[in-house]
Amino acid sequence: MIIQIDQISVNYIDEGEGDVVLLLHGWGSNITLFQGIIDTLSPRHRVIALDMPGFGKTPEPPEPWCVDDYVDFVMKFLNSLHIKEFSVLVHSFGGRVLFKMNAREKLPYVIHKAVLIDSAGIMPKKTWKQKASLRLYKMASRFMSTKPLHFLYPDAVEDMRKKRGSADYNNATPTMRATLVKVVNEDLEPLIAKISCPTLLVWGDMDTATPIADAKVMEGLIKDTGLVVCEGAGHYSFLEQPAKVHGALQAFLG
Repeated sequence: MIIQIDQISVNYIDEGEGDVVLLLHGWGSNITLFQGIIDTLSPRHRVIALDMPGFGKTPEPPEPWCVDDYVDFVMKFLNSLHIKEFSVLVHSFGGRVLFKMNAREKLPYVIHKAVLIDSAGIMPKKTWKQKASLRLYKMASRFMSTKPLHFLYPDAVEDMRKKRGSADYNNATPTMRATLVKVVNEDLEPLIAKISCPTLLVWGDMDTATPIADAKVMEGLIKDTGLVVCEGAGHYSFLEQPAKVHGALQAFLG
């Protein structure tokens, strides 16, 4: 399905009947990865999932966005479908959107339940080696960007960036690279405790992108929560251990 939001053609899925469950995907992902979850939940729920701008079949935003821009967009999407109450399931970057949306004053929605799968939101602590490496990179980048050196070695800065950048960063367009920088440099830990609805945490204990330690922190911050650990699974635990995850979702969401 396609719907126009702020002149952006949004690709989305709307399947099933009953209480609404909103799905928010992770960075570099899209709604196709949620198909197993959609098939599991749609017999008893109305499941809605959208490709957020810059992912899947939805065009990227007109300029670099921050998390709040994505929150504004998701809220406009919900308003266009006249959704006023729902449960929400998020993966990775989708958790950032949830934390910031839930923290909005006078939120015009009722969020009944939340499922956080390998969610982002906790800013990792940098070691002194990482801090020193970053300083050296910035100094070298500025040095190689001077006119004489840039003329002699025009690709030097880009080569250094590629060596330091993550796969998500290197594979993104300039607009989405700038968006990623805005997104990951925001620490949302102070907002996590504002989640007041019953919450299920689902985590792969081998997740290196959002480690299981993050789940433990969230478990301590959210009052009404439980944690399901997928032993041996990584950042996409819902794809690696679908039977376990789907069973937990059915039990939690009803």
